[in-house]
Amino acid sequence: QVQLEESGGGLVQAGSSLRLSCRASGRVFSGYAMGWFRQAPGKEREFLAAISAEGRNTDYTNSVKGRFTISRDNAKNTAYLQMDGLKLEDSAVYYCAGYSSGWYNRPPVYWGQGTQVTVSL
Repeated sequence: QVQLEESGGGLVQAGSSLRLSCRASGRVFSGYAMGWFRQAPGKEREFLAAISAEGRNTDYTNSVKGRFTISRDNAKNTAYLQMDGLKLEDSAVYYCAGYSSGWYNRPPVYWGQGTQVTVSL
C-alpha cells in the first residue's frame, strides 16, 4: 500500500509564491521517481514536473518551466513543488504522483488526493 498526501495549497494573489508538499508512506520513497500534475475544472489532468529517484534529473512542461521547481528530500519521504510567479491560469487541483521505478519515462501509478490552488487578482 502506497499513500501520497499533498499539503500547502490555498488562495493566493497573482504574482505570489506557494510551496506544495507531498509526503509518501508505504514504500521505499528514495527508490522511485515523483511528479506533480494538476487538473482544472473541465480540463484534462496536466503533467507539470517530475524528478528521478535520486533527484539528479528533472523534467518540466513548458508552461511552468522557469516558474516552478520540483525537489525532494528522501530523508523526509517528501517531494515538493515550489511555485513562483503564480498566474490566474495556474488555478487547479494539484496532485502528487509516484512512479513505478526510479525514472519517469512511464506514467505514474500512485496518486495523492489533491490540494486546491486558487490564484486571484
